[in-house]
Formats: sequence, C-alpha cells, structure tokens
Amino acid sequence: MEPKAHHVIIGLFTLVAVAAALAFALWLGKSSTDREWAYYQIGFDHPVGGLARGNPVLYSGVPVGDVLDLTLAPDNPAHVRVLVRVDQDIPMRENTRAELVLANITGSMSVQFTGGTPDSPLLEGHQDDPPLITAEPSAFSNLLNNGEAMLSSAEQLMASMNRLLATENVDNVSAILDNTRQATEALLANRDELLALMEQFDAAAIRAEEAAIKVSATSDRASVVLRDEISPVLDAMSHALTTIQPTLSRLERLTSNNEGALDVGLQGLGEITPVLREMRSTLRSLNSFTRRLEEDPLGTLRGRAQLQEFEQ
Repeated sequence: MEPKAHHVIIGLFTLVAVAAALAFALWLGKSSTDREWAYYQIGFDHPVGGLARGNPVLYSGVPVGDVLDLTLAPDNPAHVRVLVRVDQDIPMRENTRAELVLANITGSMSVQFTGGTPDSPLLEGHQDDPPLITAEPSAFSNLLNNGEAMLSSAEQLMASMNRLLATENVDNVSAILDNTRQATEALLANRDELLALMEQFDAAAIRAEEAAIKVSATSDRASVVLRDEISPVLDAMSHALTTIQPTLSRLERLTSNNEGALDVGLQGLGEITPVLREMRSTLRSLNSFTRRLEEDPLGTLRGRAQLQEFEQ
C-alpha cells in the first residue's frame, strides 16, 4: 500500500511539472507574438557567409532582433538582401550603419547596427515595404574576402623563399659571408694604420678650418679697407670728375668755336719751322766761334774773318 502511494505522488509531481512547462512555453510564445517589430532590409555588396535565418541582430552589441530571410538582389546577384526584424522601440535612423560581426568561434555571423545621431530622421520599418540600409564592409569580412589573395601571396612568398634558399644561392651567400669575414679581419689587422689615417684626416680638417677662419678674417679686413679707404677715394674721384666735366665742356665749345683760327695758327707754326732750324744752326756756329775765341783769341782773329757754318 505504501509503495503505491509513492508512485501516485511522483506521477502527480511529474504532471504538474509538465503542465507548468507547457504554460511557460505558451506564455513565452504569446509574449513573443505580442511583441511589436519593425522590419528593415539590409543590402550587402559582398558575400555573407556564416549568416543564416534566426541569427541575432545586434545594436551596439545588444540583441534587438533576428534575421528573417536572405535573398539575392534581383538586379545584381552579387549583392545580397537580408530581411531583419528589430524591436519597434529601437530608433533606427537614416545614418545608422549595418555590418557583419562574428557571433562565435564556429563562424556564425550576426548583423550589427551602429551609429545613428538624434538629428538624423527616423526610418519607418514597415513589413510590406521595409527600408533599405546599405551595409558597410567590416574588418572581418574584408579579412575573409581577402583570405584567398593572402593565401596566394603567402604561396608566392614561400616559392620565392624556396628559390632563394636553393643550393647555389646558399653557396653564394656563404661565399659573400666568407669574403665579408676576410675583409673584416683585414681591417682589424690594419687598425693602427686606419687610426693613423683617421688622425691625419682630423688634422687636415683642423688645418682646413683654420685656413677658412683666416680667409674669413682677410675677407673681413678687405671689406673694411674697401669701405673705409677705397670708397672715399672713389667718391673723391667721382666728385673730381663731376667738377672737371663743366671745364671739359667749355674747352670743347671753345675748340669748336675757334676751329678756323687754330688751323691758321698750326699752318703758321709749320712755316716757322725752317726759320727755327736756321736759328739753331747760327747759334751752334756762334757757340763754336766763342769756344775758339776763348781758347785762342789771336789765332781766331787772324785766321778767319768769316764764321764756318756746321750742318746738323
């Protein structure tokens, strides 16, 4: 009798639990049905691998809805149209952005809305004509889309590395390293000579610097001399030329005005030239007679009564 009572109690408890679970499911379904939704269509111009019906829709990381349908754009099959529903209380605006985000490590994707400023107009999400929101490519989508190109580049890199590490190239690199080692050892062996050469370079640089300083000082002195001594002389010469210029102008006018008289005077000087020559000859003869008279007065007076002429 006692075991039968235990079975009855267990059966009643099981029935109550099943009824409660059914009631909770009905309440949850009713609350979900009674919830008001806004519908939007998101346009993707790149593949949406990992996105499926029922995947969550997020707004800044907070679940606000789910994905209802995925279709290809009728005008361009390369584009995808994703129909989502979002809680009607969530304000969706014209500058709201949409993108794909990774939902979990299995590769499942979610749609996430971000942005939307209060000054932007609201979008009315009607189920019959949902507004289109153009999605932006996310970093993860770019990574997935560019994965094939990255793999191809990596394959080319590996092929180049294999060619670089071929036997003949390895031998060439070994020879280059050996030559580099020998050159380094030679430099170390001649370190003292190199240091002496560097010291000579330093001394030459110092002498060049001193010479440059001397040239600079000489240039400064020359500039001072030019400014203090030569410049006044040049100014005085300029002033003298300025002063002489009127005199030269007057001489030029005088010469121009008396050109005829000057020509006549020059002709007269040409006629006087023979007379002057005769006078010089006479004076020479007179000087000779005077010397003889001083040396031998009596002989001179007795010997000649006329003066002897000497031609030049």
